[in-house]
Amino acid sequence: MALFGTKKNPSSAKASEGKEETPEASTKAVAVSAPTTSRGLTHVLKSPRITEKATMHSEAGVYLFDVSERATKRDIMQAVRALYKVTPRKVRVAYVPSKVKRNMRTGKSGIKKGGKKAYVYLKKGEIITLA
Repeated sequence: MALFGTKKNPSSAKASEGKEETPEASTKAVAVSAPTTSRGLTHVLKSPRITEKATMHSEAGVYLFDVSERATKRDIMQAVRALYKVTPRKVRVAYVPSKVKRNMRTGKSGIKKGGKKAYVYLKKGEIITLA
């Protein structure tokens, strides 16, 4: 049994013999995936990161968010602009590594999930109210 035969498909040969191909008949419908901006930006920002360090930064106009692993700086800027109605001046992204933690009660080890966080810098006078 050969994988790549030399014989042509007989049904396609008969169809092409008697008819001329029109441009409409030769084109095929191809499914194209939508770009990331058209499918919505609600998946980009997971949650605001509320920590002591983030609270200190928010006084200076810098806000921290947990973001999707696949989110880019441009996606993060567009999501903040759409959800909070403010224009970010700059976005910086940092990766949070996963860590192995030991449970003190049971002595078993587990993995603390890492992720990605974004520092969003706003213009002076603009604030985001996080609840």
